[in-house]
Amino acid sequence: MPPKTCGRPALRNALFTTAALVAACATTSASARDLVVALKTEPTSMDPQYHALTPNIQLSQTLFEGLVCSDADLVIKPCLAESWSADGKVWTFKLRPNAKFSDGSPVTANDVVFTLDRVPKVPNSPSSFKVYMQKIEKVEAVDPRTVRITTSELYPLLAINMVGLPIMSAKAAAGAAPEGKTTTELNAGDGLVGAGPYKFVSWKRGSEIVFERNPHYWGTAPAWDKVTYRPISNAATRVAALLAGDVDLIEDPPTDDLERLRKDPKLAVETKASNRVIYVALDQNGETTPGIQGTNGKNPLLDRKVREALSLAVDRDALVARIMGGVGTPAGQLLPYPMFGASKQLSAAPKANPEKAKALLKEAGYPDGFTLVLGAPNGRYINDSKVAQTLASMWTRVGVKTTIDSNAPAVFFKNRDAYAYSAYLAGWGTATGEMSNTLNSLLVTPNKEKGQGTTNRSRYSNSEMDKLVAESSTQMDDAARAATLARASEIAMADFAMLPIHFEHSVWAMKKDVAFKGRADQQTMVQYATPAK
Repeated sequence: MPPKTCGRPALRNALFTTAALVAACATTSASARDLVVALKTEPTSMDPQYHALTPNIQLSQTLFEGLVCSDADLVIKPCLAESWSADGKVWTFKLRPNAKFSDGSPVTANDVVFTLDRVPKVPNSPSSFKVYMQKIEKVEAVDPRTVRITTSELYPLLAINMVGLPIMSAKAAAGAAPEGKTTTELNAGDGLVGAGPYKFVSWKRGSEIVFERNPHYWGTAPAWDKVTYRPISNAATRVAALLAGDVDLIEDPPTDDLERLRKDPKLAVETKASNRVIYVALDQNGETTPGIQGTNGKNPLLDRKVREALSLAVDRDALVARIMGGVGTPAGQLLPYPMFGASKQLSAAPKANPEKAKALLKEAGYPDGFTLVLGAPNGRYINDSKVAQTLASMWTRVGVKTTIDSNAPAVFFKNRDAYAYSAYLAGWGTATGEMSNTLNSLLVTPNKEKGQGTTNRSRYSNSEMDKLVAESSTQMDDAARAATLARASEIAMADFAMLPIHFEHSVWAMKKDVAFKGRADQQTMVQYATPAK
């Protein structure tokens, strides 16, 4: 928002002539088209195919666009592809004739081929985008505007999966490495050319990220000439920056501050129910597991009774009311009903039953419980550290004496990916808005080659659930596919494969002259922010 140079303060300078004052005010008016956004988490990469993490995705989908996009409620819509059709296993996408990259070059079918070919070649991805490439057998450029994708079998999810694969410029992102430009090069802006509403300018780690409007964008021009993102991990500091006028829009203000912010006439608050589930993953890989003692070397999490006991110890209603300040919904599965593939039977969260939890621990051979370290991020999710502390307290009451290992998000994810935790708190936002993405990512038996179980750090495996998820992927009838996924979800939850805790409600606070409607995927996508009317 503009600095106050056009009123009385400017007149205090005797050097200001009328003409100079008019010129200064004109300059200030132009700067009113700039937007400053405080992010709660800095992205880990600008490479749109490196890490399927919301802080990364919300920026990559501002610089880039996919063949298909989704609206605020995750309903898909045409994007770089103006239309598409399926004939059995063959899908045809027709590209927009006016779509251009930020360097002015046209978006062609060859760029789509390059993009999809690059996905499996990106090394060391913490959460691979291969989950969106399942069943794809061949990608062809029929002509400059026509892409043909052939799947190995009937695959109804292909179009919706294209939302997660922003199209890169084959020319700009070409390079000597197998994947073309490396993640390191893209992080420096080398080859970071997309067809989204904004283009990359700079990234000073820990300080700011700057985007400018893409003059070649095919769609409606975004409202802001320039967007500056400032990573501010401390929630109170984000609020202070907003109140001081240093930023225009902030993510995730503290729940304790919401009432005060809503009453401030200079501010606006936006709340949106999301599909992000906060869950606890439990290591079920083998007898050797870190962070657990008092079990004579056994991994108690392999026992379903222990997993059920940990679930029954959690009072989800109280946690949402007291710790989340009501900004959440208790969860009984990994996707809120009635989203696609969620089970109606699991629409209500399980009720706490500490006495039954104690009885189950005794039946499992742990009458005196055991000790457990719960890993958690500090600043990645809403009140994540407080939620972890509350879970630790609830578990300790039933005999599982729990301590917390809480770290900054980057450290937490590094530890998680190294399997350093027996149990950890994390979240998953389902970008496609349907259950197959969630189950394929978090609970299907890991298979790197097939892009399955890409974030299954509990290493859970259930052949019956796997079979249903695979079956759903070939069901072209939506009702049948939804029912199959709901059954798969019911099997996983009956097995206490992981413990859903709650679904987050996302909150943004902003200056009164900024309008931003929240999204179910929690992404702060600045192309949807406008000056308030």
